[in-house]
Amino acid sequence: MGRSRLTRSRSRRDCSVEVRSAEAPPRRVWLTRTVLVLGVASLLSDLGHEMATAVLPAFLLTVGGSAAALGLIEGVSDAATGFVKLWAGWRSDRSARRPLVVAGYALTGLATGSFALAARWWMVLVSRTIGWAGRGLRTPGRDAILADSAPAEAYGRVFGFHRGMDSAGAVLGPALALVLLPLIGYRSLFAVTLLPGLLAGGAVLLAREARRVPVTTTWIGQVRGLPGQFWRFVAAVGVFGLGNFAHSLLILRATQVLGPRLGMVPAATTAVLLYTVHNAVYALASYPVGVLGDRLPKAVVLATGYSLFGVLSVILAVAPGTIWWLLLAFILAGLYIAAVDAMEGALAAEVLPPAARGTGFGMLAAVNSGGDLLSSAIVGGLWTVIGPRVAFGYAAVLSVAGAAGIGWWAVGSKKRTS
Repeated sequence: MGRSRLTRSRSRRDCSVEVRSAEAPPRRVWLTRTVLVLGVASLLSDLGHEMATAVLPAFLLTVGGSAAALGLIEGVSDAATGFVKLWAGWRSDRSARRPLVVAGYALTGLATGSFALAARWWMVLVSRTIGWAGRGLRTPGRDAILADSAPAEAYGRVFGFHRGMDSAGAVLGPALALVLLPLIGYRSLFAVTLLPGLLAGGAVLLAREARRVPVTTTWIGQVRGLPGQFWRFVAAVGVFGLGNFAHSLLILRATQVLGPRLGMVPAATTAVLLYTVHNAVYALASYPVGVLGDRLPKAVVLATGYSLFGVLSVILAVAPGTIWWLLLAFILAGLYIAAVDAMEGALAAEVLPPAARGTGFGMLAAVNSGGDLLSSAIVGGLWTVIGPRVAFGYAAVLSVAGAAGIGWWAVGSKKRTS
């Protein structure tokens, strides 16, 4: 009798457990050791190269550079990133581990430190290109590790958190540059960036990668096997990328606008302060934007980010000579990049099969880098030859086209799955 009651009691508990499991399946923890370590690595890396980026426009003027040279430097280095990512993403899929992530972080740190040796602007071009090739080595594998380490329902938070850590380094970098530049000068400041750059590569060694079976498919086979939904998404991203100029041009525009009123040195310092505000907004907004993307349609959040870029481009085109309009432009720049970086990665992770994530992230990054090459070179060239209104007006038009493209992709994807 007692045994019968005990059996019935256990049965009820077992049924209760089964019901609870069916109604609310256990959630995987998204902030894993790997997600945290990769965030720290990106924080350190950005701390180093954003120290250099903050003072690069003013430094270029001392070695014979111009707006066109800056646009070329940013465009060529971004293109190098893209080409390397095409190979590195596929190569990471063919390995049980992703060692290129460590090498990429270290190479970026070394190349950024070598700015200290530049005597002409083209030497900066060479170093920047090598450093950004290092970014190409690390990015696809790193993003694939992030996607493999998190549940699908938390992709927005994972990529938002990572971009937030990345941009926290981008806040600290310009702030340190402001403190160190008057004390040690440009070249010593560039040399200092070596330390955080190399520490970033060491931090990645602490990450724990999920077990995976490497693929044996050729690069062509991997690319052909990417789903059509992903390719349509990449097409919309590419349209926006054709106008998405490098943010060093944003710093240069602020320096140019404020120069007649403040003088070139105070104007350059103020531009770096504005860029620090931009990075602070980026850091603070990245994770909340990621959470928003997990609750709302990610495509809507991404299209909103593209539209914000259009608004800031219009502000830069008309550029009233007051700091308040420029401050608004830098704040919008921080908000738009937080939405774009988090949502592009999260949407790609949703539509890519796990076995091809490295290749897919590499292709997405390559399209973005190719767009950066064209956009930075075109905006810088239009600025130098015709004027800033035409240059930034061009960027505004492409941002609207990109937002429309994302909307078209989202509607089409919904129809195909319904």
